[in-house]
Amino acid sequence: MVLTIDIGNTNIVLGGYENGALGFCTRISTDKSLEADQYALELSGILNLYKVAGENIEGAIISSVVPQITDTVARALRMFAGVEPLKLTQELPTGVGVNIDTPSELGADLLAGAIAAKALYPLPAIVIDMGTATKITAVDEQGTVQGVSIMPGVFISLDALVNGTSLLKGIATNAPVRAIGKNTVESMQSGVVFGAASMLDGMVERFEAELGPAKTLVATGGAAGIVVPHCRHSVQYVPTLILDGLYAVYCRTHAAL
Repeated sequence: MVLTIDIGNTNIVLGGYENGALGFCTRISTDKSLEADQYALELSGILNLYKVAGENIEGAIISSVVPQITDTVARALRMFAGVEPLKLTQELPTGVGVNIDTPSELGADLLAGAIAAKALYPLPAIVIDMGTATKITAVDEQGTVQGVSIMPGVFISLDALVNGTSLLKGIATNAPVRAIGKNTVESMQSGVVFGAASMLDGMVERFEAELGPAKTLVATGGAAGIVVPHCRHSVQYVPTLILDGLYAVYCRTHAAL
């Protein structure tokens, strides 16, 4: 089995691939205070739930936007599985070009999403990742990243709204039955969910004005499942998109050895 690990600011998403198929996918909270042995216990416990023994792990690959814990998680993998994980960078055979001012600034998660788009979907593609931040990536018909838009994520936007006002309280991030809210909860849900969906629709139109018509609109991330169904554009929701991209790079890397 090959482990794919996406370290984000809020969650660490873990997936196991065997013979090209995803066997399991789960997530744990990102915790910068944990040591390698603590992560090893947490990760090995999860694998035990899925009846995966450490000795059955043949390899692993990590993407991370939290540099403080990348090496910690890598050491954890060495402890319980005895494997040296790949770390996703543009030095690996990604198959994806990067045409931005400073290519090294492209986050590993965005790179993985672009890799998955090129490997699995028709191009050009617009890749949406709705995590702590919402990120939209343009991938042209050759599979080159042409640029990105980054904005506050759905959940941190809601937190800012609640924390920055005196009368508004936390709400469940569900879609209301109507856009014109009849009470405070409905009004906030409309703004959060429908507002985010409208933002995506608007940004897709702006991206296509510069990129040309996209053959694929694909979204991933914790908020995408809530927001994407309310977009006017047809956007595929693929919760494992980043892991799929990581697995594709792992396979390309080992095929090149």
